[in-house]
Amino acid sequence: MVKRTQNHVAESRFTLPMVVVYAIGVWIASGLLIPAIPITTAEVMKGAWVQFACFLISAYLMVELNNSNALIRIYSRTVSCSFIVLLCAGCFLFGSLGGSIVQLCVVASYIAGFHSYQNKQAVGWIFYAFLCVGLASTVFIQILYYVPLLWAMMFFRLTSLSWRTFFASIIGLLLPYWFAVPLLVYQGGTGMLLRHFAAIADFQLPFDYQQVTVNELLLFVFVVALGITGTIHYWRQKSADGIRIRLLFGCFIQAWMLTTVFIVLQPQHYDMLIRILIINVSPLIAHFLSLTYTRYTNIAFYVICTVALLLTILNLWMPSLTF
Repeated sequence: MVKRTQNHVAESRFTLPMVVVYAIGVWIASGLLIPAIPITTAEVMKGAWVQFACFLISAYLMVELNNSNALIRIYSRTVSCSFIVLLCAGCFLFGSLGGSIVQLCVVASYIAGFHSYQNKQAVGWIFYAFLCVGLASTVFIQILYYVPLLWAMMFFRLTSLSWRTFFASIIGLLLPYWFAVPLLVYQGGTGMLLRHFAAIADFQLPFDYQQVTVNELLLFVFVVALGITGTIHYWRQKSADGIRIRLLFGCFIQAWMLTTVFIVLQPQHYDMLIRILIINVSPLIAHFLSLTYTRYTNIAFYVICTVALLLTILNLWMPSLTF
């Protein structure tokens, strides 16, 4: 078995630090951390530091997601690196605080949820997983549409669904609102809460892409293409992985396909959904890059890196182009 460039990069201990430095450079180039020059304390405080912190914590949690579940059967940091590079390719997403919170909560929910594998008594892990979903729903109520999928994953793949874990998931979802509702009632802001929940039934005409920019479309097509590539590769090579890893990757495949359908039908939620798409595609394309060794996949590695870099440059220095 000949190791090619993609394999050396995937297995190198220097890859993740270099990608993190690259990401910090992209954040600085985006102008969000330091909005104006000359640099003053006031200008620095105006930067998107909370979003940047969410980005770094999310990247770290992707490392933990890989380590705690051994998603890649060799030493490799490509799961977190793929996540970082794809988010940098969509650097126009950096400024959204709500999107950053959703992104962080989704990764955290995966880590907690996967700990419940084959344990129908894991009420604590399920509670924490759905607590993260509940927190995410405070800024993006439509994420509740994923709850039936999560229950299905618990039943069919994680085999952790029982009456106890089911009720733990309900309590986790509701807990953020147990604190928010009394506060809003005390402040007389119940109308805000009603509007928040009413938004879950707020649908626009399907396939209404008037607000979708060319930049957003290019990123979406790129991530979906990676998802298709990673899924086909995994279906062909999954026999080399253990049963647990196959079930976890099945969760990623189902989630990215469902998210793609959501984006196509309701593109007004692109800012939130594209992050969920990237989270689920990253392990798949990481598996492809780390565990293939042919000349053609090595060419694909160069193509993927080149396209990601070009998208990053395009989104950094060109305004969003609308149709």
